[in-house]
Amino acid sequence: MAKARSVGTPSRSMVYLMIAAGLIVLAAVRAITDSNDLTSSGQIGGMINMAVPIAMTGLGGLWSERSGVVNIGLEGMLILGTFFGAWGDWHWGPWAGLITGMIGGAVGGLLHAVVTVTFGVDHVVSGVAINLLALSATGYLAKLTFYKVVGSKQSPPLQSLPVFNVPGLSHWLATLEAHHWFLISDLAGIIGGFVTQMSVLTVICAAMLVLTWYIIWRTPFGLRVRSCGENPFAAESLGVNVYLHKYIAVVVSGALAGLGGVFMVTVSSNIYQDGQTGGRGFIGLAALIFGNWKVGGLTAGAGLFGYTDSLQLRGSDAVHSLLLGVAVLLLGIAIRLLLKRSWSGAVASLVAAAVFAVWYATTNDVPAQLVSATPYVITLVVLAVASQRLRMPKADGLVYRRGEGK
Repeated sequence: MAKARSVGTPSRSMVYLMIAAGLIVLAAVRAITDSNDLTSSGQIGGMINMAVPIAMTGLGGLWSERSGVVNIGLEGMLILGTFFGAWGDWHWGPWAGLITGMIGGAVGGLLHAVVTVTFGVDHVVSGVAINLLALSATGYLAKLTFYKVVGSKQSPPLQSLPVFNVPGLSHWLATLEAHHWFLISDLAGIIGGFVTQMSVLTVICAAMLVLTWYIIWRTPFGLRVRSCGENPFAAESLGVNVYLHKYIAVVVSGALAGLGGVFMVTVSSNIYQDGQTGGRGFIGLAALIFGNWKVGGLTAGAGLFGYTDSLQLRGSDAVHSLLLGVAVLLLGIAIRLLLKRSWSGAVASLVAAAVFAVWYATTNDVPAQLVSATPYVITLVVLAVASQRLRMPKADGLVYRRGEGK
């Protein structure tokens, strides 16, 4: 029997076609504008560094919300991961920092579970409280811990886990990329970003994505977790310990957010700074929503934000070139809507495509303020486009009390 697809979810062949079309458009824009940063290995490496903390935070949110617990406190758990990861790294090295950072995030998740699952406090109120508590607590602890060493809340330089290149492949791809051939060099640059100067911690985080997909969608335990998020009373009637599964899911949620925090202080940079997360916990939550509470979708959302975040660090020329790419993609969307006879959407897409095309043709760069805001603007636009096909777990955010369903 063919497996049913959720409403609004594109088929696998359609996803592959969209990826191929996006790569061709990106390669064409790179060739036309001569903006080699669009597909360079350095750009892709920067994208990975920006995307991984968001992906880990979103993955933590997936665990929590699939069990029925809304986790607005992801930002706070990410903050706890940055501080305790830096603290452990400073004292005992990077592997210890990885463990202490995940424990710090898990403690935040445990607190959220106690307040929401056991005491039935509103999930949003609890999450906001954890964000505020984590921000103030780590600010105090950072001053207490690092002030005598460096005279501020900033940590001393930290150790990082090893980085590696894939022997032979990295050099060969770099050679292909340097030729700037259409599509071939673009693919070489993109793949090269994944196999050049890759941190061991990046591999661990990628493994967490695969492991989560397998556990949540391919094991009996994952089925029980998802049943708690869809209908906890039905799960209870089948003998599932709903409280236990919610606790496990929310604690794992905090640990994964903590892992994202460790990545920020040991890979994205090599120090801890107060306010270092910059709201990426909330972006992780946005990536989770964009991904329709699925691993593949949230990974794509994190990658999109990471790409634009990395691109804006390369200057206004790269962002200006992206305007042409956006115009072409909007034109493609308009054609697809025309084929579906969705006239209003097609007209709106055509008008937007014309606006971006004219903007690109009549300017040489974009304002600095817009460059820095590009990742956040892209996130809002994508969420607005994706909002029509979202389906959150049915019992997400609802208070559960054992026996009340009878």
